[in-house]
Amino acid sequence: MSRRSRPEMIAETRAKLIAAARKAFAAHGYAEASMDDLTAAAGLTRGALYHHFGGKQGLLEAVIEQIDAEMADRLSAIAAAAPSRWEGLVQENIGYIELALEPDVQRIMLRDGPAVLGDPANWPSALACIASIRGNIERLQADGVVRADIDAEAAARMITGSSTDAALWIANSPDPGATSRRVIPAFRAMLEGLLN
Repeated sequence: MSRRSRPEMIAETRAKLIAAARKAFAAHGYAEASMDDLTAAAGLTRGALYHHFGGKQGLLEAVIEQIDAEMADRLSAIAAAAPSRWEGLVQENIGYIELALEPDVQRIMLRDGPAVLGDPANWPSALACIASIRGNIERLQADGVVRADIDAEAAARMITGSSTDAALWIANSPDPGATSRRVIPAFRAMLEGLLN
């Protein structure tokens, strides 16, 4: 029987805690999720949680980071499958807004995350998103698709802000589906204002 290395054991412990926390946060919400219950579900101690994450908030940050990475992968696939670079930008951002309809994303990313960690615009992933959109806009400007007189960074920040606000509105609305149906056409029309 081979012994696992210390880094493998650390990774396994972190993965167990993140999986248990994600399930607990999705089912009960951050405030109601019991650290004792989620560590027991992972077969670990509360001490392991504190050692690896510093506490419940650090564990929420790790869960959000995991969900955010999964969302980014899904959105990249949507953009890659689009028939054009422009439509990829549009579909990727609409896809982000539509993720607000998924219960785990609603509760963890768009309700509990901002309540505990503050404005999503200040999360580390937001800067990466802005940079990606800015790069797409610059390429679309070089291709003559997007107006050259528009500042790419300003447009990227406005797109990110609009899509984040739309997702938050959907997630916190009494009827997320109806709100989404209102948001998507308006968001698409706003983006089309960038076109040549």
